[in-house]
Amino acid sequence: MSKKTYAGIPAEFAREETSKVVLLPVPYDGTSTWVKGSDKGPEAFLDASENMELYDIETNSEPYKNGVFLSDPITENQSPEKMVEAVYKTTKNYLSRGKFVTIFGGEHSISIGSIRAFNESFDNLTVLQIDAHADLRKEYEGSTCNHACAMYEANQNCNLVQVGIRSMDISETRVMNQEQVFFAHEMAEDDYWIDQVIDCLTDNVYITIDLDGFDPSILPSTGTPEPGGLQWYETLELLRRVNEEKNVVGFDIVELCPNPNEKSSDFLAAKLYYKLLAYKFKEEESSEEFESEETSTTRKANFEEDDY
Repeated sequence: MSKKTYAGIPAEFAREETSKVVLLPVPYDGTSTWVKGSDKGPEAFLDASENMELYDIETNSEPYKNGVFLSDPITENQSPEKMVEAVYKTTKNYLSRGKFVTIFGGEHSISIGSIRAFNESFDNLTVLQIDAHADLRKEYEGSTCNHACAMYEANQNCNLVQVGIRSMDISETRVMNQEQVFFAHEMAEDDYWIDQVIDCLTDNVYITIDLDGFDPSILPSTGTPEPGGLQWYETLELLRRVNEEKNVVGFDIVELCPNPNEKSSDFLAAKLYYKLLAYKFKEEESSEEFESEETSTTRKANFEEDDY
């Protein structure tokens, strides 16, 4: 993977020391079982990002100005377990430095390491999973770090909320928390499913998005496309509201399997990443403005008390 700035942004907004955001590419595809190529996803995502307009109309903002540092990719591929450990250590390191860490895969097994790091760093963490598949197998093909096991550890150790599920093995029903699973066929008949998702979340939320959560009519380039998935604007509504009502602490996007003859999937992934930054920092700025006003009022009150 060639070294460049995220989305071709000016170097002044891409410095590690001053950027609020870290983008960590993980071009790993060691355990996928059908269409291979998600290791090419980060590069395709970055190429598409360079062709975006960087002004977000909806939020009236330019999210890149918060600073986005493009980290060196994690290229560990000796085993799924070593890859997961590398993702965990790198994520934990950036979190310890106060960065807003974002990850782009690669297959979904990369999320095991990042979720482990976030769960150690934030109290009472919810993992919000958007996905076609439950990914709740304890072990698959001899490894607990298989893409089919991506959410097993999160289900054991975090508050896991699953959205868009429409494919799974019967064994996964035995460990699944059915009250916090939003099946695609039920969502299609429920106008209030987003409200119900929000009700399941704790204050701190990590978002993991498998791109096969989208319907293949709008994102066909993924390893296991499943019919009946999410559409663009309903997904944005969910993500916007989660950012408005909860503290999103980080996110990952996985399973882009680029097709050289179909670029719209790459571009959707690029726009999705940028929308997540737009929602995150719009709400952070609103919160900072409120805190500033509150602090100003408090100081004024204290001054008046001293004055008398």
